[in-house]
Amino acid sequence: MTGHHYAIFDTAIGPCGIVWSERGITGVQLPMGSEDKTRRRVRQRDGDVSEAPPTAEVQRAIEGIIALLKGKPNDLAEVVLDLDGVPEFNRGVYDIARTIPPGSTMTYGDIAKKLGGVELSRDVGQALGRNPCPIVVPCHRVLAAGGKPGGFSANGGVVTKLKMLAIEGAVVNHTPSLFD
Repeated sequence: MTGHHYAIFDTAIGPCGIVWSERGITGVQLPMGSEDKTRRRVRQRDGDVSEAPPTAEVQRAIEGIIALLKGKPNDLAEVVLDLDGVPEFNRGVYDIARTIPPGSTMTYGDIAKKLGGVELSRDVGQALGRNPCPIVVPCHRVLAAGGKPGGFSANGGVVTKLKMLAIEGAVVNHTPSLFD
């Protein structure tokens, strides 16, 4: 992980972290409740990273994330990711997820069909659960069948996912049932 740096920045949902290499963004950390907890989580997940002022390109990514979480429809498509070491299937899932515009959603099954068949839905869910760059790879815009929120592995779980979708103006079918 040498040559990797990170920065903590404030957003409408709390302090986020961003990790980068010379090739692009390698990770985004959603808020963990406080700046210190977010910083600890970045170090826990990314190991040997040093805090540093963002490069111009990373600063543009941070500004895009801040704007999106304030409700401005920014698809962050221009943000360059460094997904070296991420399995090819997962990269395929992330590429499709990055095409979902703010305020819109897709289901795990929709993405699975694009990758070869609805039977891959569980694999799609697992790939999204391992997404190193939430927000830039908008896993929060991927829902379970019937427009239900489905899982969300970030701190705050489904509540965080629903909050992010509400900021973007997406419609989610969240009537809690016995099976949620």
